[in-house]
Amino acid sequence: MLYPGGLLRLKVFEARYLDLVSACLRESRPFGVVALRSGSEARVAGAADAVEFENVGTLAELMDVDSAQPGILQVSCRGTQRFEIHARAQQPDGLWLAQATVLAADDDTAPTAELIETVRGLAGAMKALRAQGNEPFVEPYRFERAGWVANRWCEILPISLAAKQKLLELPDPLVRLQLVDEYLRGKGVVK
Repeated sequence: MLYPGGLLRLKVFEARYLDLVSACLRESRPFGVVALRSGSEARVAGAADAVEFENVGTLAELMDVDSAQPGILQVSCRGTQRFEIHARAQQPDGLWLAQATVLAADDDTAPTAELIETVRGLAGAMKALRAQGNEPFVEPYRFERAGWVANRWCEILPISLAAKQKLLELPDPLVRLQLVDEYLRGKGVVK
């Protein structure tokens, strides 16, 4: 799952994805990341009909590509914009392509006063993660933006993929943050 402003690290070794990364580097273009609703991403003969994708995903912009071993790439990507899929097709090599429309970016709405503890809670969670040697977020940090705060929480919360998808699809960043806040208060993470 990738949200706008999020970090995605991948280990790429399949030929179709090595080709995709090469094309994205060569053409300076992003690729799409979409969650599976059902089926398997792994290529299985005759299984293409069983694969169901979510309709909303996020574009991934390559930030860093490293080849520590022959035939294996370590890739870091940043989520940019959400998109909605209209049509999809699988290439002979197994790579999925889609026709999609880019969705409007989150506006710069600030968290309301009622949500400040959730903002502070994220800052605390980030500090704790950093102390453990884990840096799961890409700078710049945007604590003043409701969408950015909500998206970072969504990335680290132990909620189902279906719930994360529903939150990604919400067009209003303040509503997304309010739902995250309700969850956090219900779990006693913020008061």
